[in-house]
Formats: sequence, structure tokens, C-alpha cells
Amino acid sequence: MSLRKRFRSVRIRLTIAYVVAMLVVLAVYAGVVYVSVQRTLSQALDKALRDDFAWPKSMMTEQMVRQLISGKARFEDTESEESQWMQLWSENGQKLLGATFEARRNPIDVAADLAKNPDGNIRTLNEMVPPRRILTGTTQVGNVMLVVQVSESEAPMRQNLRDLLLILLLGLPVAVAIAGLGGYTLARRALLPVDRMAEQARLITAERLKERLPVDNPKDELGRLATVFNQTLKRLESSFEQMRRFTADASHELRTPLTAMRSVGEIGLRGRREASDYREIIGSMLEEVDRLSLLVDRLLMLSRADSGESMLVRDRVDLAELAEEVTAQLDVLAEEKQQSVTVEAGGSTLCLGDRMVLRQALLNLVDNAIKYSPMGGTIVVRVSISADGMAVLDVSDTGPGIPVDMRPRVFDRFYRADRSRSRENGGGTGLGLSIARWAVEVNGGQLTLESSDGPGATFRITLPNVV
Repeated sequence: MSLRKRFRSVRIRLTIAYVVAMLVVLAVYAGVVYVSVQRTLSQALDKALRDDFAWPKSMMTEQMVRQLISGKARFEDTESEESQWMQLWSENGQKLLGATFEARRNPIDVAADLAKNPDGNIRTLNEMVPPRRILTGTTQVGNVMLVVQVSESEAPMRQNLRDLLLILLLGLPVAVAIAGLGGYTLARRALLPVDRMAEQARLITAERLKERLPVDNPKDELGRLATVFNQTLKRLESSFEQMRRFTADASHELRTPLTAMRSVGEIGLRGRREASDYREIIGSMLEEVDRLSLLVDRLLMLSRADSGESMLVRDRVDLAELAEEVTAQLDVLAEEKQQSVTVEAGGSTLCLGDRMVLRQALLNLVDNAIKYSPMGGTIVVRVSISADGMAVLDVSDTGPGIPVDMRPRVFDRFYRADRSRSRENGGGTGLGLSIARWAVEVNGGQLTLESSDGPGATFRITLPNVV
């Protein structure tokens, strides 16, 4: 795997991000530690200076100081590694009364000048090697004023800081390396479900849509992602199954009229016949052509509906007026079966939608009611307003009804509750209810099959009412 491809890996990118984040955190932490230790050591050094400064007042008497001023005594200690740096001056800083061994060994050039102006502040002498801190101030022993100078070297403090910095600089890469290894391990474990899902996804094809992605923990992010993918696969499986069924049904429906035309044509070609016989044969073939044309038109309508190419022209539609228009158009079919088609409207019921599309839905419903109602049956188209203010249009018939176990699929394409009677009732295609449902839903409504214990069926269109 090339370096560029490696950096495309989510695992590597997560590891790098984790290492960079840890590097920043550790660098900030090291900086805070260094500054904190530096401040602590500096404050400790200042405290040591002030403790040394307080020594003469606590350890010397007025008589001892007067003897130092008169020259009768000397202030000095013996050679010692633990000797502190201290000098005593007269009140005005003009006369050096005494100095310790450390002060004599490491003289400070500016000490005399500082003694003449004892302000009690701690100064850092960076020009010295190593740098030193010096405190010059006045103190009173009895009734005598003294100028006291104390000094400490910064060498131990700076050495401690250098040691600390070395430890931090050496430890930081080790900590980052450990963090990188840990980050890679965590990223690998965290993305392991993704690898399993990817391997499983490679096995899913159009022929194996029943396969599902593994879900280790449905409550975490990856589990929810896998669940969503599985739900998508389930919908795809259902869509593919519907497509296969649709293709098979469409092929069957298209084959039926073609086979009938071929059979009628072959019979017509057997021997010589009378002109009336040929007219009857051609008429039968034209009936099959009409049935085939109707099927193709409806398939094209559903195809445009599925692709979203149908353009709606929304306007106010009076459902009562639309019901009168549709029943008047289909009244001829009802008269052939001595059926009565009536419209019951409780007033003007308006909805907002495409009139031609809604008309197609109502045509299909009333046409189905006429087909499946017996001789002398009754079809009622009822328009009303529901309790919740919706426009309702019911189409009821007195036919045999639809069995309970077949009702869930009654709106499926090419599904017919009684296939044996389809050609007896005018050669239905099994697409009428599917088109009707699409026509109603695309206008913001709902088409349902109402429950009924007795004979007959009632289809209900519900649309938002326009006041």
C-alpha cells in the first residue's frame, strides 16, 4: 500500500489526529510544569534570601554590633562549603563591617553601590557567571542601624530546571509514541465493526438482498448506522421483489392479449370463410388491441408517476360536481348491467388538487364498482365532510366484496382478488386501484378500503377541505 493510500485510511487519519492532539496536550502540560517548577524554585530562592537577611537581627546583640563599628571585633566565619554570602555595612553604607567566607570568595562588584541605597529589594545580577540574586536592606539591632547584604547563586536552581527540561524533552517523544500506538489500537478496535460491515456488504448483490450487515451494538453510532443500512436493504429487497413481480405480471398481462390475437388470427387463416366470419375475427382482435392499448397506457401513467414526471395543475375542485360528471360518463356501462349509480352530496365540497388526476382516480373506482357489482346492483358515490373537517368521497357497491386476507394487497399493481373473473368483467389489468391510489396521494389525500362485514366494498378518498 502506497503512502498516499495509507493516509486515506480512516484508521491512520484518526491515529495521526490522536497523536497530534496528545502532542499538543503533552507540550502544554510540560510547559505548565516547567513554568510552575521555575516559579516554585524562584520563590524558594527568594525566601532563602529573606531568611538569611533576618539572621543578624535574630542572632546578634547591640553590643556585638557596636564592637564591629568600633573595630574591636571582626565579623567573619571560617572556610566552609555551607557558608552563606553576607556582608554587614554601617548605617550609611560607607564602611564594610564584615563579610562571610563565601562573600570574600565570590565578591560582587556592585555590592558597595547597592549598600549606599538599601531599598530592601531583591535584584538579579545576570551579568555574573553564574547569575546571582542579592538583597540589600537595613535592619535595627537594639538602637543601632545596620545595612545587611545577602546573596544566593542561581546555579542550583538553573541546574534543576535544566534537568527537568531534559526529562521533559526525553519523555515527550516516548509519551507520544505510546500515545500513537494506543491511538492506533483504539482506532483499529473502534473501526473493526466497519471492516466487518464492509466485508458483509461485498457479499450483498441483487440476488442476495436477504443478507444484512452485522450489528454489534445497536445503541452506538456504528450500530445505528448498520441498522439504517439494514433498513435500506430491506426496502431495496422489497422494491426488487415488487419490480420482479411487476415485470412478471406485466409480461403475463402483455402476453395474454397477444396470444389471443395470434390464436384468433391463426383460426381465421384456416380455410376460406364468409365475410361476416372475418368481421367477427377482426372484431375479436380489435378488442384485444384495445385491451393491450389500455394496459400500455396505464403502465406509462404509472411509470411517469414513479419518475415524478407528472406535472400537476392545482385548482379548486368541487368533489360533488366531479362525482356527477364521472357517473354521467359511466352511466352507459351501468345501464348495460341494469345497475343504478347515484350521487349523494351534502353540499359543495371543495378541495385543492389537479382535477384531471382526481377524475382518473374516481373513474377507476366507479368503473371497478360497476364491473364487480352483479346485474341490477347499486353503486353509490357519497360526498361529505368528516368530523375533523376533511373532504370525503366514498364509492360503495353491492358486489361480492373483498376477502379479509386479500385486502392488504388490493392496491398492489396487477393484483386481482379474483383472477378467474377478470376477463369476464371487461378484461381488467389490475392497475386501476394502484393508479387511483397514486392519483389521490399525489394530491395530498388518502385512498383506503373501508372495513365491511356484509357484501360489497367501499373505497374512501380523503382530501384536505378548502373552506
